[in-house]
Amino acid sequence: MNKAIDRRILLAVAGAVALIVLAVALPLAGPSEESNSDRLVVAVTILPQAGFVEAIGGDKVDVVVMVPPGYSAHFYEDRPDLMVKLSRASMYAMVGSGVEFELAGMGKLRTMNKAMLPVDCSEGVQLLDMDEHNHDDDEHHDDDDHHHHTGPDPHVWLSVRNAMIMVRNICAGLVQVDPANKAYYEANCAAYLQQLQELDDEISVALAGVQNRRFIVFHPAWGYFAHDYDLIQIAVEQGGKEPDPQYQMRLIDEAREHDIRVVFVSPQFAGKSAEVIARAIDGEVVVINPLAKDFLDNMRTVASAMKQAMQ
Repeated sequence: MNKAIDRRILLAVAGAVALIVLAVALPLAGPSEESNSDRLVVAVTILPQAGFVEAIGGDKVDVVVMVPPGYSAHFYEDRPDLMVKLSRASMYAMVGSGVEFELAGMGKLRTMNKAMLPVDCSEGVQLLDMDEHNHDDDEHHDDDDHHHHTGPDPHVWLSVRNAMIMVRNICAGLVQVDPANKAYYEANCAAYLQQLQELDDEISVALAGVQNRRFIVFHPAWGYFAHDYDLIQIAVEQGGKEPDPQYQMRLIDEAREHDIRVVFVSPQFAGKSAEVIARAIDGEVVVINPLAKDFLDNMRTVASAMKQAMQ
C-alpha cells in the first residue's frame, strides 16, 4: 500500500514539474514569434526566388519556400507545416512559367489564403520552347527524336537577364502590399539589379572566347542560360525519363564528335545514363545546382564549370 501511495505521489510531482516547465517554456518561445510579427510574410515556390525576395525585402520580410530542399518543383506535394505559414502570407511570388508545382497546386494555395497578393515573376519574360534551344541547326535535326523536348521551358530563373525581370516584379509586389516601405524596397532592388548586371557582363566576357559551345546535361534546365550566352544545350533525358539505348549511343557519338568530356547533372536529377555516357567518352560527371538560394554565387559557379568543360 505504501509503495502504491509513493508511486502516486511521484507521478503527481512529475506532472506538476512538467506543467511548470511548460508554463515557463511558452512565454520564452512567445517573443521569438512575436519579434517577427511585424515582418511581411512572403511565400515563394523555389529557393532562388527566396534569395531574390530577401535581397529586396531585407529585414522587413520572412520568406516561406513551398518547395524546400529535397523536394522537386516538378511535383506538387501537400506540406501541412507550410500551409500554416502560407496562411499568414501577404504575397505569393509565383515563378509563373509553367512549373508543375504551380500548375497542380496554385489553385489550392490561393484558396488557403485568398487575401495574399499573387505576383507573376515571369511577367515580361520571353518564354522559350524546349525544342528552340535544346539543339543546334545541324544534320541531327533530321532525326525526329534527337534532343526531343517540347513545350515551354519553365526554368526561367536560370538566366541572369530573366532574373532582373523577376526581381523587378517582386519589388513591385512588395511595394503594393507594403507601400510604407517603398523607398527601402526600391533602393535594395536597384542595388541588387546592379549586381545582376555586373554578373551578366562578367559571364558574357568569360564565355565569349569559348570555342566548343556545346554542353551535355541530364535534365534540360539550362536552356535560358544557353540562350543568353549563345551556347548549345544537349539534354540526356527523353520526355523526363532515362534515354533509350539508341538515343544514348547518339549522344555518345555526338560527344566524341565535338570533344565533349563532361556530363552535367543536378542534385535533383542525376540519372544513371549520365554516368554511362561519361565513362564512354572518357569524361566525368559534374554537378551544377538549378535550385541554389544564393543566385549570384551559384551562377558564377555554373559559368566557371561551363567554361572549364567547354575549353
